[in-house]
Amino acid sequence: MKKPFILLLLLAVGMTVSAAKRPGFGERRYTITGMAEYSYNTTWGHHGNFDVQSLMPINKHFELEAKLQFSTANVYTEVVQLRPKFELPVGELFIETDVMLRTIARNRMNDFTAALGVGYRMDHVSVTLGLYARVLDNWDRSVHNDETYMVEPFNFLYRVEAFCRPQDNPWNLSFMISNVDDYQMERTWQPLFMVGAWYDVTNNWRLNFGVQCKPTGMFHLDATFYGATARAGFTYRF
Repeated sequence: MKKPFILLLLLAVGMTVSAAKRPGFGERRYTITGMAEYSYNTTWGHHGNFDVQSLMPINKHFELEAKLQFSTANVYTEVVQLRPKFELPVGELFIETDVMLRTIARNRMNDFTAALGVGYRMDHVSVTLGLYARVLDNWDRSVHNDETYMVEPFNFLYRVEAFCRPQDNPWNLSFMISNVDDYQMERTWQPLFMVGAWYDVTNNWRLNFGVQCKPTGMFHLDATFYGATARAGFTYRF
């Protein structure tokens, strides 16, 4: 009677240790990602985007991410993201600080945004909540005239993403609702609905796919279709 009990106990301990060592969301490595997008919205019409991203893990507690987007709509976006992170017995706690400059050359204006969020992620889910502030400035604004200068000092940000498979799986499918993505930060009542997927062709190369739908709003009765984006690309992991 004692031997089966001892064997079960050893098996349970072994499984616990194995689970504790498992990162749960995939190994974070130096990566370069290139994405091509087709996008349409009721403001800019049909346009294409090209994205370049680089993830740079500094150490196990800190990583840096840089992102660039070039759009045929004559819009250019640069993002720098710092992410301190702290491993927990289950999952990981992280802090995201974002600085984004969106140059909307077609309208001769700049959109500068700074954000701070706190998140928690496990194998199948990732949740982030935070705040951001925005400054919109027209290129033609006179230093003596503030009429074309606008500040939004306080906005909520949220991101909830669910994965069909553990995040260290060689393929996956994800569903996300958020008011922010890699290159835009919308007001709280203007969510983005996104479906993403990846497939690891080799240990170094990953294919990425995604679609996004953007309504004019959600928390009132006038929500209608505003725009959609489809993207595909690859990631090289060093």
